[in-house]
Amino acid sequence: MGILAFDSWATRQVMPLAALKDSVIGIDATYYLELLLAPSREPLLSALGGYPLALESTIVMELEDMQAAGFKPHFVFNGLDFGIKDDPFKASISSAQANAAAFEIYEKDMANEAIAVFRTSGAPGAAGLSEFLKKVLHDHNVEFTVAPYSALAQLAYYEKDPSQFIDAIHGPSELFTYGVDKLITRFHLAHTTYETTIMGFAKKDAPFVLEDSQFDWIDRRACLEELANIPVEIFIDACLLAGSRLLCTFPPLENPALYSKGYSFRDVVNLILSCGRNVTSVCAQYQDDARVKELDYLDRYRKAATAIKHHIVITRDGSVETVDAEHAPSDVHDCVGQRLPEELVMYLSRGMLRPRVLNWLTSGTILITAPSDGGISHEYQTLVKTHLDPWRRQALSLLADNVHRYYQRKEVTTKVWFDPEYEGKFNLKDLLPSPKDALRTWHVKESLIMERLPKLNASSTGVLPGSIYFALHSLTDTTYSSSTNASKSAAQEPLGTKAEITTNVIWRFLQLRGYVDDKHQLTNWGSTLVTILATLGPGKLQEEAAFVAVELLRLNLLNPDTMFPDYSGAPVRGTETDKRNCMLVSRVACIGNLRHQPRGYSGPLSRHLLAYHSIISAIHASLRDLVEMSIAAMFLAGDADRDRDDWMDLSLSLPFYNPNSCALGVATKTYLDELCTRDDPTAEITRAEMKKKGQGWVEYSDFSASLEDAFRLWDAVYKGVVTSGYLSKDRDMWDEVNEWLSQRR
Repeated sequence: MGILAFDSWATRQVMPLAALKDSVIGIDATYYLELLLAPSREPLLSALGGYPLALESTIVMELEDMQAAGFKPHFVFNGLDFGIKDDPFKASISSAQANAAAFEIYEKDMANEAIAVFRTSGAPGAAGLSEFLKKVLHDHNVEFTVAPYSALAQLAYYEKDPSQFIDAIHGPSELFTYGVDKLITRFHLAHTTYETTIMGFAKKDAPFVLEDSQFDWIDRRACLEELANIPVEIFIDACLLAGSRLLCTFPPLENPALYSKGYSFRDVVNLILSCGRNVTSVCAQYQDDARVKELDYLDRYRKAATAIKHHIVITRDGSVETVDAEHAPSDVHDCVGQRLPEELVMYLSRGMLRPRVLNWLTSGTILITAPSDGGISHEYQTLVKTHLDPWRRQALSLLADNVHRYYQRKEVTTKVWFDPEYEGKFNLKDLLPSPKDALRTWHVKESLIMERLPKLNASSTGVLPGSIYFALHSLTDTTYSSSTNASKSAAQEPLGTKAEITTNVIWRFLQLRGYVDDKHQLTNWGSTLVTILATLGPGKLQEEAAFVAVELLRLNLLNPDTMFPDYSGAPVRGTETDKRNCMLVSRVACIGNLRHQPRGYSGPLSRHLLAYHSIISAIHASLRDLVEMSIAAMFLAGDADRDRDDWMDLSLSLPFYNPNSCALGVATKTYLDELCTRDDPTAEITRAEMKKKGQGWVEYSDFSASLEDAFRLWDAVYKGVVTSGYLSKDRDMWDEVNEWLSQRR
């Protein structure tokens, strides 16, 4: 986060926040999240998974404060990966190790000490919360842009644009390498806290106080004056050599023999001044340094400097441009990254697509990083390395089939953190043609969609077009399903409305996953999913849980098998049958969501269920990849009208946007496990007592209602298992668990 040596040296000036009235402030989204997370990170988030519980309310309050201060924020997110990444697995492995250490402390009943270590795991980081922040901003009508590559480059372009798209930038000190003159580094939003009593209840309020609010900023001119008015070029080089996310620190600066007390920013400046006033001379001076040679530091510097000077940005009209293109080297793509079609970059910039699959295509590398539990189980490693590989290839083929032939012949390598020698190589040409043409038979217009809607709502209210529930249940009528089959050769008017687009995307996605066949009829797995959804009812959370449950069943991963024998947090009370039954019900509950207030989690933990949740998360993310590539292929092929501005609405309307946590599974396991400590665990009074205690176990939750959600999810999945012909060998076990649970609800 920033250039640390510079940040500790630079003098910050302070101004009243009111000075920003009527201005537009460009905000680096990653930097904003890093500042927000530093004092208020929910420490147990890395032990549960999912998104923070309290962060949204904090962000909304700050957005309201900015509005009250009279300035307009415009957030900018990083897009595609850029620059050199030394060890792509280091951060995830380090985070998993910190989590493991925290769980070991937690198992010794040292809760406070464990919380402190969980906090250091750094998961999820600011980059992992980008989609979360985009949704909050969109929900509150705050504008944002996703840069083609670097948010810093995009912000610098916005500030220098003649139209003055933004008036100032709030971001990290790396922005000075892009030629920015002034930089807001921090907002100090003041509040007055007081307590009122209404009808006997105390209520705390903390209204925003503009008069006491300020912001810190750094002036480059003042920095240069303090450095004896060195040239701007030397200042920028010093910022680079000092070390940041743009370029690693020049190794001799980290040599204690040369800088026994650590190096300062002034030391970096003096180093350049004393070695020919340029980085080439500095590297020549230290050419025998082992790390300088190992890193090929001069080449890294030149690539970083080129990427900064000729960064790629998206203009206000949607064009993608290289800054100072006439002087850019022919190999600028080696410094920044491979270019994608402008149309795809536009979808990325508006938030309809995430960078994940696009990065696979441009980099030619799929990186499978360690999950927060460590991912040491055979089941998890087999899932991400083998079972999900066809899903990834299918997503890439949908994308590649609609872009330049260069990408259609690209070799892609899959790398996994747990096997450094593994390189799962494949060429995209071997995946083509993609299923694109087969999917284009889904081109159903709104009139036909709406024709079916009243019939579905007659039996279950709340059914919406564009939902998984609608897409599947509408096809239970074979006459209707036959009418949805469009001719591949017939000229088709592009789909226009959100209902048309999202509904057809879901149908295409269902065919990709084998729930619907090429004749638009439900498969056996499709019928199983219909059964589960019919029990749960419509609603995005229910639909996503049902879908993931069926995928787990298909992969033979929804079972009580001992997958994580070295992890704590499995059921430990009662007979072996009790433990088995509790395990299966808890794993089903892991697919659902705990009803919780917007406050940090405080309650029991389970490393075992966190590990199982890693399996769920991997499936969830891969399903989202397929959904996004389905809609991308639709637009790239011209099947949908591109003249629109509801890109983020489309993204949020599609399933698998938000990940869940394992909190509901932990709560369910705790309840069922604790019942086994009583002489009569099935007695009504025992169950009522445990549910009441549960409210104390998991603070700020609706424990009883959450349990009911878990049991309703169990009922639906159990019904799907009973009606599925694929699971006959496990039927007796599921029947036994269902009977056991019926006495403990």
